[in-house]
Amino acid sequence: MIVVKRVTSTVARHIRNKHSLPDLPYDYAALEPVISRDIMNLHHSKHHQTYVTNLNAAEDKLKAAVENGDVNTQISLGPAIKFNGGGHLNHSIFWLNLSPSSTDPSPELCKALQNSFGSVENMKKQLSASTVAIQGSGWGWLGYDKQSGLIKIATCGNQDPLQATTGLIPLFGIDVWEHAYYLQYKNVRADYVNAIFDIVDWKDVSERFAKAAA
Repeated sequence: MIVVKRVTSTVARHIRNKHSLPDLPYDYAALEPVISRDIMNLHHSKHHQTYVTNLNAAEDKLKAAVENGDVNTQISLGPAIKFNGGGHLNHSIFWLNLSPSSTDPSPELCKALQNSFGSVENMKKQLSASTVAIQGSGWGWLGYDKQSGLIKIATCGNQDPLQATTGLIPLFGIDVWEHAYYLQYKNVRADYVNAIFDIVDWKDVSERFAKAAA
């Protein structure tokens, strides 16, 4: 019985450590007309799920390689973990950054944005310009710099995660992979980027800022 319990416990821990697709706090159609039901369905249930599935597979291979002392395989798995792990991290933030309900930045976040950019409107203009200008696929971010105490704009290619790539703590991200907008906005990325500010969950962004700045 003791052996069975130990095996069961080990298996349970392994299952609990598997990454899973997070539920959305709203329906697929809730962000219309800014983001259509079809885009949200495909983006969440297909694209994000693929990152989760591939991340779990890569981590299983990594675990086996570590147990076997296979350093070459461990190194070779780095790109898959970075890409799929970044995709999972980025999208898990993105869904919560958005809301069908209108919200406002906290007074503390407003003050920080004014200190960093002069005004909230200046931040939006600068973040939009940087995000639209990304060549190929990637993300535009607002991130908190603990050293300076400022909020900064950064862009990351592909699915590179902000904190691991730049050291900035992610507050708000805009996905500009074509699957995030092309069915609705076609090749006019700027229209999508500008429209997304209408569905930002500033409550979520404010909470991320408060935690990062604490």
